[in-house]
Amino acid sequence: MPDVPFTAELVTITGREERRTPVKDIRIRPSHLALLPDSRFLLVNGRTSRDSAESPWKPNAVVFSPSGSPEAEFCVGDDIAAVVTDVRGGVWTAYGDEGIYGDHEESTAGLAGWNTHGRPVWAPAGLLPDLPLQGCTAATDNERVWLVWYSGGSPHGTFLTQITPSTGDVTSYHSPVDKADGFAVRGNRAVLTRRDHNKRSVELIRAELDGTTWTPTSRRRLRVPGRIVMNCGQGRNGSLWLRTGNTWIRIEA
Repeated sequence: MPDVPFTAELVTITGREERRTPVKDIRIRPSHLALLPDSRFLLVNGRTSRDSAESPWKPNAVVFSPSGSPEAEFCVGDDIAAVVTDVRGGVWTAYGDEGIYGDHEESTAGLAGWNTHGRPVWAPAGLLPDLPLQGCTAATDNERVWLVWYSGGSPHGTFLTQITPSTGDVTSYHSPVDKADGFAVRGNRAVLTRRDHNKRSVELIRAELDGTTWTPTSRRRLRVPGRIVMNCGQGRNGSLWLRTGNTWIRIEA
């Protein structure tokens, strides 16, 4: 990992057009990248800390301008397993077990929603079938946000939670795949992946929503260019992006 602060480059590819943006004065070690409206973007370090119980949490999220300059920094919790942004610029996070069993208030809830000023705007209290034990991955589908998480209680298993930020509606479904690490959804169709540890392959499962149940329609083993990188699977409007070694691959739902 580079010493902070450091300079990097954001590469954005649209069709055959490639845009390179220098990103200066990065003062965190980023684990997650998410796009924001108006060509802004967000870098997040998955961990944070504080010097004492009375001290504020150290910033681990930075909003950058379209030119690559930092605009704002804040904390979005500890042990972040997944980050996704919605069409209005909301930031959605799912947490690992160290965050859930830690003492950061939003992390202990397992899932959270934020604005780009670092203020919590959504919490799952009373809206989930059980308490999350581990966040898995995340996706968007137009205005809707999906957070995938695992529960060790009752009911036991992995859940797909759909959130509509404009209305506050929340619906959770049993996942057709246990502990999926990649997920994308388009309407009533979804694609889920589960990596093979330390191998250049991934299990690819397609599913359809029939009323209240996601049912697998196909399963296959997919060879990929490199090992699947943890916490680097993100679904955007029906496309699942997976980082395999130094290559990104796209799988359509």
